[in-house]
Amino acid sequence: MNLYTINTGLFKLDGGAMHGVVPKSLWNKLNPADESNLCSWAMRCLLVETEGRLILIDTGIGDKQDAKFFSHYHLHGEGSLTGSIQSAGFSPDEITDVFLTHLHFDHVGGAVMKAGEQLLPTFKNARYWSNAQHWDWAVQPNEREKASFLKENILPIRESGQLHFFEGKDGDEFLPGFNIRMVNGHTESMMLPLLNYKGNKILYCADLLPSMHHLPLPWIMAYDTRPLETLKEKKSLLNQAIEENWLLYFEHDAVNELCSLQQSERGIRSSGTLTLQDL
Repeated sequence: MNLYTINTGLFKLDGGAMHGVVPKSLWNKLNPADESNLCSWAMRCLLVETEGRLILIDTGIGDKQDAKFFSHYHLHGEGSLTGSIQSAGFSPDEITDVFLTHLHFDHVGGAVMKAGEQLLPTFKNARYWSNAQHWDWAVQPNEREKASFLKENILPIRESGQLHFFEGKDGDEFLPGFNIRMVNGHTESMMLPLLNYKGNKILYCADLLPSMHHLPLPWIMAYDTRPLETLKEKKSLLNQAIEENWLLYFEHDAVNELCSLQQSERGIRSSGTLTLQDL
């Protein structure tokens, strides 16, 4: 297995929403907000080369929305989805699978592109993976999440015939060395890849742990639909991560790509940061 970091750029979200009940006096020291109370966050995807397949995990926000939409999120940074794939030595047409942890716009936006007046899958040769529970949740959204599930990001995948569902349960294998952990606190049936790589287990944290600073158990986003479920899921997975010496890969941390863990007097915390190139 080979892994490649895919940086698709940065965006801004409200610092209070990203840190939930945690006071600004605490989180602002770690991720300082601008004058509008916005913090910068990464959209760091991952490319997995294994078993003769090239699997892209999540796709960032994309570029097909209008200026009004993007004005809310202040895109910045150098990374782009296509550019990062090419920098890793591949073409978008070589992607065999697009694995979507969930269908919020900052994770699935790049999965579909605008071609003239049409909306088409960005990766024409790929199978797109979700699961039936989450797909149904996304296409019939509740009022709280409706603004995150945009039909133009989702429906063209099904219409193309490229949509497939992972039918396993929590802990099951997607491919050898590529297992799936299912969590339900952030949104229904979010899928977290757990990868065996160079003797390490790496958990792709998606929105369970958007950044390294969300390791403390109460640091839970206000966006989560079931925060107490997130609390249980974080506690369980972090305990397993300590026991089995996992590394955590952060999708939204603007600075830290990976961290190792240690048990401290204050709970489970980072014992050091690193990148895939360090492994």
